Amino acid sequence: MGHGWEGVVLKLFRGKDFVFTVTGAEQVTERYRRVHFTDGGLLQAIGVHPTMWVRLWFDNAGKPHQRAYTLVDPDVETGTFSLEFALHDGCASDWSRKAEPGDTIEATLQGTEFEVPDPLPPRLLVIGDPASLPAINSLLEVAPEVPATIWFETSHDSDHGLPLRLDPERHELRTVPREGDQLFAEVKASLPDLIDDPANTFVWVACDTTTTRRLTSYLLKELSLPKHRVRALGYWRAA
Repeated sequence: MGHGWEGVVLKLFRGKDFVFTVTGAEQVTERYRRVHFTDGGLLQAIGVHPTMWVRLWFDNAGKPHQRAYTLVDPDVETGTFSLEFALHDGCASDWSRKAEPGDTIEATLQGTEFEVPDPLPPRLLVIGDPASLPAINSLLEVAPEVPATIWFETSHDSDHGLPLRLDPERHELRTVPREGDQLFAEVKASLPDLIDDPANTFVWVACDTTTTRRLTSYLLKELSLPKHRVRALGYWRAA
């Protein structure tokens, strides 16, 4: 399958192409599915970093469509990893529902990066939702000894059963229902109380693009956090 103009652009930015092979799949909740893969040489060639993601290519009524997904439990020695799909209407979710061992899918690696905050903050401040759950889990593994507060937006009852890898002694989870701008309002009301020194703070944000943009502006402009201490990426666009 050709990748269209998006594939051409990624090639210009030195995107690297791989083919992944499905080895199995499991239904985590009614709206969340995990698919297991062999990596087609990706991990040996590139290595692994926290929140690492790849772009998968799907067929959308005869046209190429790419979506980004975070690697779950990548193992360089075995060349395996998993990807997790928050299920909704669309070609990516449809593909994951039907994925069987032996199926293959094309992928491009371009744009993913992460630098461990230096110095480490006294507490990680994390804002996300089911789409960014794999990245949240990966982030919490960067410094497991560091406490964290996680604001996690939910849309369905089953979201409360998602596999967040929390240490109850160190990680505080604050679930927020997706209702209007409630996530933004709750973060704005409570996050400042968790900041002693803006220069030593680290905030990671990955939810829908509109909320991510509003939160990033708030963190930088109103709380005066240094730009390099805020890591933000819009994971999806609300309809």
